[in-house]
Amino acid sequence: MKKCALICNPSSGHGKKKPIVSKMIVILKEYGYDTDVYYTKYSGHAKKIILSIDSADLVVSLGGDGTFNEVVTGNLQRPVRLLLSHIPLGTTNDLGAIFGLGKNPINNLRLILDGTVKKIDICKINDQPFVYVAGLGKFTDVAYDTPRKLKKTMGYLAYLINAFTKFRQKTHLFEMTYEVDGKAYTGLYSFALICNASRMAGINVFQDVKMDDGKFEVLFSNITSRADIIKSLYYFKTNGIENVPGFYFFRTDNLKIKLKSYPKNNWCIDGEKLRDRSLTFDIGIIKGLEMLLPEKELDKIFINK
Repeated sequence: MKKCALICNPSSGHGKKKPIVSKMIVILKEYGYDTDVYYTKYSGHAKKIILSIDSADLVVSLGGDGTFNEVVTGNLQRPVRLLLSHIPLGTTNDLGAIFGLGKNPINNLRLILDGTVKKIDICKINDQPFVYVAGLGKFTDVAYDTPRKLKKTMGYLAYLINAFTKFRQKTHLFEMTYEVDGKAYTGLYSFALICNASRMAGINVFQDVKMDDGKFEVLFSNITSRADIIKSLYYFKTNGIENVPGFYFFRTDNLKIKLKSYPKNNWCIDGEKLRDRSLTFDIGIIKGLEMLLPEKELDKIFINK
């Protein structure tokens, strides 16, 4: 029998996890896996769990995007990396949607077990991995700043309420120098996004994003007024992200950012707060992390079939 490690965050989502986990154990056995189940007990525990596993043929993360970030972070620190997969149980579940997963975790497990192993790029910011997005500035702290209790009772609506509150607040600019392709630029910005996926906060933001092309997408903005924010949404829907006034978009494999002063809020990575309060940040790529993924969306998010 093969061995599967199921790492479950019991705080993610709304429903009780034990009935779901019990059904998953049965399905995994059908596919030839003996399963060890690990429940996380605190922030950062998933990382410690995967570091403590001697060996496994498959590790399945069951939780939100932040839980999977912890699993990836721990896996990258192992001498021998393990094969990963992820079943979303969070509020927005951007990663699940990107990978072609729906809302039913049992169906998702079968899709994964019938899927294909792919090698994906993982971004890093000052050596802290993030799977699909890092953000700084206006709105980017909504994910970690929305109270967990509110998310559990209201779901995605909790994020919208928090975002609307921040929309009404004054937009602060931060001075930033960034270096890309050997050239340095300095300016005042309201937010910065570094992404390796098309979707974030439940919205498809970018087009033609590949998770194995050795590059990540970068979007900076200097928009401040509420009227211009509303206009930018209109231009985004009609003309695409690359043609919005006040937006600066490019792709690269290496980016250096230096802030003049400490920003009001921390970076947000994969929906969680980055604890690093540096003024300088190096963003790069780690290639070749193996994941077992459903067949459904592979042709859309990978170059190498």
